[in-house]
Amino acid sequence: MANEKQYPMTAEGKRKLEEELVKLETETRKEIVERIKIARDFGDLSENAEYDSAKEEQAFLEGRISTLKSMIRNAVIISEDETDNSVVSLGKTVSFVEIINGKPSTDEESYTIVGSAEADPMEFRISNESPIAKGLLGRAEGEEVVVQTPGGEMKVKIISIK
Repeated sequence: MANEKQYPMTAEGKRKLEEELVKLETETRKEIVERIKIARDFGDLSENAEYDSAKEEQAFLEGRISTLKSMIRNAVIISEDETDNSVVSLGKTVSFVEIINGKPSTDEESYTIVGSAEADPMEFRISNESPIAKGLLGRAEGEEVVVQTPGGEMKVKIISIK
């Protein structure tokens, strides 16, 4: 167990994973067991699509439960009190502008850098393993950084770190 991956996350991120785990272990698991029971009543299991579908869903659910348990067990809580705002680090929100043709864009972007377990780009929370975060981590306000993205290089200037 000493070699298990650690999952950096905020306390809020861990709480959300714990809530998801409880829901999956109680409500969702019961729903799938009931669907399997109903599908069995349809008869011949060798040609029972409902049964096969429910069993596949059950396998996926058990895999997700196992993953969540591992993530929660190996969570490393990132505390904002323990980090300093002078450099970009996990748990920090960093604002930056893209530099195009040597001039800063007027479109400021802000992202909170979190562990992969709680990343949600739609909520502007990016994984510390993402290309943008990798380029920004450890950098200071005012620095200009070249970030490698899937679309190519992007030069940005860090505006603020909170």
